[in-house]
Amino acid sequence: MSNWIAPLIAAALGLYIAIAFNRLVRARQMAREGWSGIDVQLKRRSDLVLNLVDSVKGYAAHERDVLAEVTQLRGAARALPTDAIGQRAAAEGALTLALNKLIALSEAYPDLKASGNFLKLQQQLSDMENELQMARRYYNGAARNLNILVESFPSNLIARPFGFRNADFFELNNAADRAVPAVAL
Repeated sequence: MSNWIAPLIAAALGLYIAIAFNRLVRARQMAREGWSGIDVQLKRRSDLVLNLVDSVKGYAAHERDVLAEVTQLRGAARALPTDAIGQRAAAEGALTLALNKLIALSEAYPDLKASGNFLKLQQQLSDMENELQMARRYYNGAARNLNILVESFPSNLIARPFGFRNADFFELNNAADRAVPAVAL
């Protein structure tokens, strides 16, 4: 009777390792998918920012500092590697603050504020920020789930040897960075 206990324990252990490994793989893929969604939204936002800057240039040519800041921050954010989550969050937060300044320019230029193209771009930016917020929530939820599996017992016994690591959250450290650009329609 004791001859079959050791193989049964080994089979149960092997089954647990396979199940835990597959759960970890699934969680990691969900986090990667979530980050991919953020990355797509950030690229779309970056393209929209360029159009917004071009739209404002014609009306507010002497506001070069704000336009240059937005353009510089947009380039800096795009230049970061896609897997540099913390750095991307900081760069995107700085870009959001600069966008707030850019949107505020419309108050000083009635012609710009009334421009159909500018209004359309403002609406697209508002929609984009909402989509980006949803993508951030999805990613952070997936990262949380992966981190729980990586850190909790007994799945952590499988995670570490197989190279599973905690995922960084896409979070903004500065409270001002969390502000959605104020878009007055």
